[in-house]
Amino acid sequence: MKRPSPTRVNHHVEFWKVKIHGFGQFPESQRAMEILLKEKQVQSKAILQEAGATKKKLRKGSHSLVPTELERHGADLNDPLWSAKCLISSPHLIRRVHLDYLEAGANIIISASYQATLQGFEAKGISKEEGEALLKRSVEIACEARNIYNDRAAKGSWDDFDNGSNLNRKPILVVASVGSYGAYLADGSEYSGIYGDAIMVKTLKDFHRRRIQVLANSGADLIAFETTPNKMEAQAYAELLEEEDINIPAWFSFSSKDGTNVVSGDSMVECASIADSCKQVVGIGINCTPPRYIQGLIQSIRKVTSKPVLVYPNSGETYDSERKEWVATTGVAEEDFVSYVDKWCDAGASLVGGCCRTTPNTIRAISKLLSSRAHKG
Repeated sequence: MKRPSPTRVNHHVEFWKVKIHGFGQFPESQRAMEILLKEKQVQSKAILQEAGATKKKLRKGSHSLVPTELERHGADLNDPLWSAKCLISSPHLIRRVHLDYLEAGANIIISASYQATLQGFEAKGISKEEGEALLKRSVEIACEARNIYNDRAAKGSWDDFDNGSNLNRKPILVVASVGSYGAYLADGSEYSGIYGDAIMVKTLKDFHRRRIQVLANSGADLIAFETTPNKMEAQAYAELLEEEDINIPAWFSFSSKDGTNVVSGDSMVECASIADSCKQVVGIGINCTPPRYIQGLIQSIRKVTSKPVLVYPNSGETYDSERKEWVATTGVAEEDFVSYVDKWCDAGASLVGGCCRTTPNTIRAISKLLSSRAHKG
C-alpha cells in the first residue's frame, strides 16, 4: 500500500509528520525558545550556553521528512512503513532531506519517527530490539545532519548558509516525532480521530509507552506529539509523560478541519487545556491543517495557555484517505501560504513552519519573512 507523497498529489503525515518542514523565527519566538530551553531541566544550562544565552525563538526548523522530498531523492515508499522504510533501506536519503531543510533556513529538525512504531516494525518481521534501535537511529540521523550542517558552516562563510536571513546562526534542535495511533493504523482514522469504542486511554498508553521511553532517551532535545486527532490521545500522552517521568520537554500539536475543533470533533480549547496542564509540555499548536483556519485556532489556544503556540499548516489541500491522495481543492500556492505568516505572528504564534505538501522553498520564504519582521522589530 503506497502512502501518497505530500508535495505531490498525496501523502500526509506519518513519518513525515516529522514533516514539518521548517519554522522561521521572529521576535516573540525568542522568548519561546528561552522558555523551552529552561525547561530542559538538568541539560538546560548547557543548552543555554550552546545557544550563547541568546533569546531564540523556536523557528520550527523541524523539517518534516516529507515523502515527496524523499521520493524526489530517489526513495521508493511503496511499502506499509512508508517513509519509515527509509530508516532501514536508505538512511542517507533521510539525512539528505534534513540537510535540504536546514539549508533552506530551518533550525529545528524532526526525526523520521512519526510513523515508526514497534508494532509496525513487528508486522514487517523486525524484532523489538531492532525496532528500538531504528527509533534511536531516526534521531541519530537528524543529529548527524545537524553536525554536517554545523561543520560546513564553521568551515565556510555563514553567508553561504543563512540565505541572508541570519537565522541559522541559532542552535539547531533535534526533535523526536511521535505520530498518532491512527497513523499506525493507516486506515484514515488519523484524519478523523475516530478509533472505535474498544480504544480507551489505557489502550493508547500501552501502544505508545515503549516508543516514548525509547525516544526520550535517544538524544533528542524535545519530543513532538504531532497531528493529534482527539482529546483522548492528548490525555494519554499527558499521562504517559507524567507516569514515565519523561525529562525532556515536549510539544503537542493538533489537526483541525473546521477551524474550531480537532478532527474528531473534540474542542480545540479542551485539547489545548490538557496540553497546558502537563508540566513537560512547553509548546502547544496546530499542524497539518489548512492555512485559512490557523489564525482563529491560535486565538482559541491562547485563551487557555500562556505557553508558546506553534503552527505548521499544510498547503490547504484535502487528503482523501480512501483514495490515498491529496485533493487539490483549496490548496494555496507557496507565495500565498507565506502571505498568511504575518497574521499568524500577530495572532500570537511563536513558531511558524510548514507541514504536508509544503517544501524547502516554503521554509526559505518563511525564514526570509520572519527575518524581516525581526529586523523591523
